[in-house]
Amino acid sequence: MSRMTVNERPVQFDLDPRMPLLYALREAMNLTGTKACGGGTDCSGSCMVLVDGVALRSCAITLAEAEGRLITTIEGLSRDRSHPVQQAMVAQGAIQCGYCTPGIVISAAALLMRNTAPTSEDIVGAIPNICRCGVYPRLVKVVEQAARVAQRQERVSAAPAPGISPEDAAKAVPALRVPESE
Repeated sequence: MSRMTVNERPVQFDLDPRMPLLYALREAMNLTGTKACGGGTDCSGSCMVLVDGVALRSCAITLAEAEGRLITTIEGLSRDRSHPVQQAMVAQGAIQCGYCTPGIVISAAALLMRNTAPTSEDIVGAIPNICRCGVYPRLVKVVEQAARVAQRQERVSAAPAPGISPEDAAKAVPALRVPESE
């Protein structure tokens, strides 16, 4: 029995501990935002998940290796698609076919968790994902915009103006909202 926390929920898998985490997430939990990309030298990184806050390929991690760890998939990053990276991907037009998008978002989110003001070199080095549609020219702008939004949200939640509730202060920060799909 493999136990871990997935998207803030404790789970246990009664599956072969040698099974890649990717297949447990997709097949046993129906978290299909994490994409199977074929692995090997053709791996696009579309299977990225956060493991204890680090972006890793879920196809390369077994259930045994994930034991006791905190796993965050694209579904758990933000249930309402309000994460700054998700917002910036839409705002910058950096989504084409969408297959690689979850992995790119996870990689960018992991970068911003450890570096709130990355340089363009930091960004290029932190996103190993392959996008066959070619959104690369926009990815630096995506992460820069997401960093600015995250910093602004952090300032608002950390130090709201006197007499203004944190909820009202958060509403004052403009944020792009992606409509729910039908």
